[in-house]
Amino acid sequence: MIERNFLVSLGDLNWDVLAKPDTMLLAGGDTTGRLELSGGGSAANLAVWARRCGYPSTFVGKIGRDRFGELATAELQAEGVQTELILSGEHPTGVVLALIDRRGQRAMLTGQGADWELLPEELPGGVLRAANHLHLTAWSLFRDPPRAAALAAATLSKSSQSGEGNATLSLDPGSFQMIQQMGRENFLEIVDHVPFDLLFPNADEARAMSGHSDPADALSWLRERYPHALVVLKMDEEGALIEGPDQACVQVAATPDTLIDATGAGDAFGGAFLAGWLAHHDAEKAARLAVEVGGWVVSRFGARPPADAELAARLARHPSQMAEVSL
Repeated sequence: MIERNFLVSLGDLNWDVLAKPDTMLLAGGDTTGRLELSGGGSAANLAVWARRCGYPSTFVGKIGRDRFGELATAELQAEGVQTELILSGEHPTGVVLALIDRRGQRAMLTGQGADWELLPEELPGGVLRAANHLHLTAWSLFRDPPRAAALAAATLSKSSQSGEGNATLSLDPGSFQMIQQMGRENFLEIVDHVPFDLLFPNADEARAMSGHSDPADALSWLRERYPHALVVLKMDEEGALIEGPDQACVQVAATPDTLIDATGAGDAFGGAFLAGWLAHHDAEKAARLAVEVGGWVVSRFGARPPADAELAARLARHPSQMAEVSL
């Protein structure tokens, strides 16, 4: 019998260039600042954070046959994430530039690399059928490829080889700007065909999808549109608002951490939430873990800061969620 006790996160693995200038950037000018290079990608980040929080995770995606791909892969594997990678000799590993302002908010410039070229026939079918959960980001839906591969992965994950039932599936809407550029109705038409059980929008993405600026109104709209799904609305310093078919609406407060860099905070929140929810299916309890992890991330630089004693202490407050971390 195939064990179905791991999460698969499918989509983007790339090389991140994080830049936080000390002063305003001026055309033709020069300034100092903080720079960091590391493996990134929303789907890859989520797999790392699920694993850091104690839940087995596997990343599925496509990278270039190049040095950036080797480095990004090595960082994933060092975190204990299993990898199922398709190597491309035609497309380079994607590179993302994250510009971080003095308030800690980030703007992303995404280079379309090999992760945008994943094809259905390249999917590891056995891994997807064996997983008990599949996570997708809308970065895999905004264009085709890789849209067909993401939709095929959803179908494969919902068909079990073991006969023990179907995998659950989560979706992160990815980018409010990309939703706007694609067109709200076009995006919703695609999302309507993804059989997700959990939806992880942030406030901007919920607004772009629903047309409502008030988070409570946006949540109500999403719940009406997707009545079968648990909606986990990420609201930064306002914490998280969650509601689902078996979950009454509840708000979980954010931690009082100081914002330094918001890069990857939503991915960390999602990975921690899934680690808890897949362990015990208590959404409110999972959200409490997720806000602790998300708060730790925003108070540091980068999407995957090195684990420290403070992170270990936060995870230790949630022992029933399988939390474990190596310092």
